[in-house]
Amino acid sequence: MTAPALTSIDALVQALQGVGYFADRRLATAVFLALKLQRPLLLEGEPGVGKTALAQALAKVLTRTLIRLQCYDGLEQREALYEWNYAAQLLHMRAAEGKGSADMAQLEREVYQDRYLIRRPLLQALQAPAPGAVLLIDEVDRADEPFEAFLLEYLGEYQVSIPEIGTVRATATPVTILTSNRTRDLHDAVKRRCLYHWLDYPERERELAIVRAQVPGASEALAQQVADFVGRLRSQPFANAFQRAPGIAESVEWAKALVALDTIVVDPEVVSDTAGILFKQREDVAALTRDMAVQLLQPVPEPS
Repeated sequence: MTAPALTSIDALVQALQGVGYFADRRLATAVFLALKLQRPLLLEGEPGVGKTALAQALAKVLTRTLIRLQCYDGLEQREALYEWNYAAQLLHMRAAEGKGSADMAQLEREVYQDRYLIRRPLLQALQAPAPGAVLLIDEVDRADEPFEAFLLEYLGEYQVSIPEIGTVRATATPVTILTSNRTRDLHDAVKRRCLYHWLDYPERERELAIVRAQVPGASEALAQQVADFVGRLRSQPFANAFQRAPGIAESVEWAKALVALDTIVVDPEVVSDTAGILFKQREDVAALTRDMAVQLLQPVPEPS
C-alpha cells in the first residue's frame, strides 16, 4: 500500500478522516506544514483531545512505522537513544582473551560494533529505511529539563552523537510529533525547533463526527446526545465544577458503554451509573450530581 499524495491541506484532512481522525483546518494546516518543511510538530493541550491519536493516524496515512517514546520523570538518554549490549560485549572480550588476543585497541573496536548496539526510539527513527518513520515523543513535559536539552540536536538537525561511533544522521527524515499536557512549561529552545499547535477540545460537529466513526453501533440520536452532553459539560458554568473535563477518548468510551447498555435515550439515572467512564477522579464523579445531569440534558435553546 502506497501513501496518498498529500498535495494540499484538504487532501490531508480527507486522508486523516479515512483512518478515523477528524482534524479541523487549523490542525491540518499545522501538520501539512510540518510535513512540507520537515519540522517537528509540538502539540499541547488537555489530556484526551487527540494528540497521541494524531501521530497514530498520521502513521497510517503515510504508511510509515510508528515509533513511540513515552516520556516520564527520570527518563534517561540511554532509554531514549541507545545502549550497548554489555553482556554480549563481555562474552566477546572473554572469547578474545581465550584466543590470546592482546591488541586492546582492536578489541575495543570490535566490541563497539553495530551488532552490539541496542537501538532505542530516537536511534530507531533516525535509521528507519525510506520513507522513514513517524516518531511520537509522548508527554515530553513529564521528562526533566536535562532531557529536553538532550533532544535539541535531534529536533534541530535530525541527528545524534554517539561517542563510540560518531554522529548518526537520519537515513530518511522522520515525521516527529511531540505532545505535552502542559504540566510544566517546556524550554524555549525546544519550542523554537518545532512548529506549534494548541489542540483544544473539538467543536460539537467534529466531536459528533468522531463518535459516529468510532461507535458505528450508536444511533444518530444517541451520538447527538453524547456530543451535546459532553460539550455542555466542558462549557460554563458546568466546567468549573470539575477538575478535568472529559476528553474525546472519554466521549467515545461513554458512547460505547451506552450502546452496550442498550440505551435509547440518555437520562439522569444512566448518567449517574456511567459517570466513572466520563471522569477518572472521585471528586469529579461526585460533582456530577443528578440535579446537574438534569440541567445538562435539557434541550439547548435555539438562537433567536
